[in-house]
Amino acid sequence: MFARTKRLTLRPGWPEDAPALAAAIGHEQVVDKLARAPWPYALDDAESFLAMPRGATTPNFLIFESPAQAPRLIGGIAIDPATDGEAEFGYWLTPDAWGRGYATEAGRQVIEIARHAMGLRRLHAGHFIDNPASGRVLTKLGFHFTGRVEPRHSRARGADVPCAVFELDLDEGRRCEERLAA
Repeated sequence: MFARTKRLTLRPGWPEDAPALAAAIGHEQVVDKLARAPWPYALDDAESFLAMPRGATTPNFLIFESPAQAPRLIGGIAIDPATDGEAEFGYWLTPDAWGRGYATEAGRQVIEIARHAMGLRRLHAGHFIDNPASGRVLTKLGFHFTGRVEPRHSRARGADVPCAVFELDLDEGRRCEERLAA
């Protein structure tokens, strides 16, 4: 599965992406904000991640900036599906891509895939409370803070970290579109 936006290409990771992936995510200020990534993040971590089996219809993308020249790997975005029509949404960007609206742009595209191609009803997401910028992105994407802050393990930090829990009702968008189409 591939997706395009005005400025980005979203596509699955390939083994040959390992060096670019390790360089893009291999910043302590990135992996500290993620639950599953190790620190330090090395080439063999990228190779192992890219070798993991993935569902053909599950959005698990690397994010590439699409300038006139060759695309540059700047992040990752995914939905981890569950069996009950709900799933977890997550993303990361390399530091020099922060503040440009890329997470919001990629997120909108992936949420549309979740809503229309995957038929999901709800997405969950979270951000460590020391990463409020991620909370602002989730809010721009329509997620709502549940009022819960729960401990979540950060592999890079080797400890549980307070995580603000968000959710997005995907049926809301479908109901609105159905009314407009009538």
